[in-house]
Amino acid sequence: MNFGRYQHTASVLANGKVLVAGGYNAVPAPMNSAELYDPSTGVWTITGNMSFARPYHTASLLNNGKVLVAGGIGVTGFRMNSAELYDPFTGVWTITANMSFARAYHTESLLNNGAVLVAGDSTNTAELYV
Repeated sequence: MNFGRYQHTASVLANGKVLVAGGYNAVPAPMNSAELYDPSTGVWTITGNMSFARPYHTASLLNNGKVLVAGGIGVTGFRMNSAELYDPFTGVWTITANMSFARAYHTESLLNNGAVLVAGDSTNTAELYV
């Protein structure tokens, strides 16, 4: 890895590379950076930064090949309701619709119909990203 991090996510992309995003650095401070790991070469490459620094977020590979990242803890130390999409073809992150509730320590699951179920944190709520 180019940057040490913890409380990040790692998502296997359709091309076999692994997207590692966010987390805390050694300070500890929230990170917005992302990297790609190529297991066939063992090489790490820096890719586009997320719009928001976030540890304790979730990530799911969508059917269209993009990665949905949601929630986490922001630089202010509070839970976030923001979400972003990573496009592995361009290396660019795009802000998408906010969640109804700010979440961290939650789960995110891709459903058979392509929607993503985001659930948990300290609330008893869940919501769908379609």
